[in-house]
Amino acid sequence: MAGGKSNQAKPAEIYRRLRRAYPDAACALHHRNPFELLAATILSAQCTDVRVNLVTPGLFARYPGPREFAGADLARVEQAIRSTGFYRNKAKAMVGASKLLVETFAAQVPQTMDELLQLPGVARKTANVVLGNAFGKNEGVVVDTHVARLSGRLGLSRQSDPVKIERDLMALFPREDWTMLAHLLIFHGRRVCAARRPACDGCVLSGICPKIGVAGGAGKPGSRRGAAPGGAGGGKPGRPHAL
Repeated sequence: MAGGKSNQAKPAEIYRRLRRAYPDAACALHHRNPFELLAATILSAQCTDVRVNLVTPGLFARYPGPREFAGADLARVEQAIRSTGFYRNKAKAMVGASKLLVETFAAQVPQTMDELLQLPGVARKTANVVLGNAFGKNEGVVVDTHVARLSGRLGLSRQSDPVKIERDLMALFPREDWTMLAHLLIFHGRRVCAARRPACDGCVLSGICPKIGVAGGAGKPGSRRGAAPGGAGGGKPGRPHAL
């Protein structure tokens, strides 16, 4: 297995079981076009998707696209997104990204990783979200705290750095599954395999998860082991960086 040898986690079977368990798995951020998804993903740094979805309808009613954001008063944008946290940095990133979109990309969200990474506030995680969900392009795997946590618990990666975890996952799963893989792991992480109290009884991954049934492991109800590694976006508190 990538990130270290393991004969316990079986990627194809993990994917098959999760796909069957979560046929509704999809991007949780509400959006109508690539720009709205880009903006919502920037807002989601260390903030819940639920909170972002409460903020974006009013935000996009006031600023429908990159041209409106590019000409917006920064203080007004800050006020509009204040409840998402770290609002000054996020507003600066959103306005800055919008200006570059207008000046360089004809007010259109670019469809390549290299171009997206030129935008303020955008790193691989955000670029993967946009490419996979807005354009159907599997350029990588979104690694948030849920994906990072489950990758470790399932023996898919021994890494803690999101980029290294992503590299391991890309080596284990077919390219066409990369976007959906992240959705499935996120759904499972939210609904079953929580950080502090994973609901291992009746888990669809029973029998192939190396942690279930291991004394003191992540599969033990109430155990604090197996907590999500930091740095995967929405993890440890602190000043958000480009995602």
